[in-house]
Amino acid sequence: MKVFDIVPVKFEDDKMLILDQTKLPGEEVYIEMKTKEDVWDAIFKLKVRGAPAIGVAAAYGIYISTRDFKGTKVKEFREYVRETSAYLNSARPTAVNLSWALKRCEDMLDRYIKAFDDAACGFLCSCDHCAGDQVDDAKMLLLDEAEKIRKEDEAACRKMGEYGLSLLKPGMGILTHCNAGTIATAKYGTCLSPIYLGQEKGCGFKVFADETRPLLQGARLTSWELSKAGVDVTLICDNMASIVMKNGWIDAVVVGCDRMAANGDGANKIGTSGVAILAKEYGIPFYMYVPTSTIDMNTKTGDDIHIELRNGEEIYKMWYEKDMAPEGIKTYNPSFDVTDHKYITAVITEKGIVRPPYDENLKKFQRIFPIIATTSISAHKVGKPGVHFDMVRCSAVRHRATLACLSQHLRRSSDSGD
Repeated sequence: MKVFDIVPVKFEDDKMLILDQTKLPGEEVYIEMKTKEDVWDAIFKLKVRGAPAIGVAAAYGIYISTRDFKGTKVKEFREYVRETSAYLNSARPTAVNLSWALKRCEDMLDRYIKAFDDAACGFLCSCDHCAGDQVDDAKMLLLDEAEKIRKEDEAACRKMGEYGLSLLKPGMGILTHCNAGTIATAKYGTCLSPIYLGQEKGCGFKVFADETRPLLQGARLTSWELSKAGVDVTLICDNMASIVMKNGWIDAVVVGCDRMAANGDGANKIGTSGVAILAKEYGIPFYMYVPTSTIDMNTKTGDDIHIELRNGEEIYKMWYEKDMAPEGIKTYNPSFDVTDHKYITAVITEKGIVRPPYDENLKKFQRIFPIIATTSISAHKVGKPGVHFDMVRCSAVRHRATLACLSQHLRRSSDSGD
């Protein structure tokens, strides 16, 4: 089985299945999610983990939960979805993809409701034409939205890999922390994506994977999936990062991100900031891979990011036959730390590479949008169902026919040149 055949979340035959990552690398077990409680538990207990994968799981989880709703009133259904979303979002507060995916599902549902409210026969209408089907339709729309989120993340990870690969050279030694690979996303991974693409091209990267205490995602997950893909990977303890850098074995550091603030500060698995500081000291580029869905422009700096604290038993009990610390010992177990933007060489997204100053360039980057150029003859082929434009610009008055052709797909305004 290829590594890409193993995905963290899948939906088959109307069943939501997640790869139980707490059992890796010993067992590859998929478990079915039947209720919202199952999904919450899987996210909280790290059976599914990695910011993008959590977002995908939450989106499918919303749909799974709606099976328990037996009513026919859409506004009651909307309130049920709102409560379920808040419940799932409480599982892991630091990863912004969780709240992002849930909000996206809610926003989609709100647009659907508004479309009917604005129609002649709205949800409050009791006529035969309107009765009975809206809730079922809304449920299927939630499933469609979850599928879109999964497919978009897969495409985004592929693009991040392509951009990231442009920063690397064949034969490089690469250090990574935690796991931001294919089992942390819909597919490919974020910071491991360029390594996989490089493997396909014969780049011969030599990867060093931090074990990533206390839950050992580097040891259990990163080393497992990379070795499965045939990548040259060496496992090290977290406190060995400095010596492999000093030995000259590391040419670049690649890590993922669970939430990036507007100024470029990035929250990632505990220990990431220490690796970044070491990389700066040794003159090694430190690249943070961040899907645009993970960039939180409403969070000004890393100081504003809420850091999840977990049970201290993960430190001294979880992986050991006997307790590795005295009974009753005090513990401090933050799941994440924040890497200051000054230590980040570049931020790699699915839209391109962002460099300092991040407080300026992240804002500009968020405003990037695709441009489609067409001739007046081919304009009718551009306007497809579901495609909308923020602006249509014509280069000359004689091309007004183009504007008329695309006007039905216009979201806000139009413009014409002279």
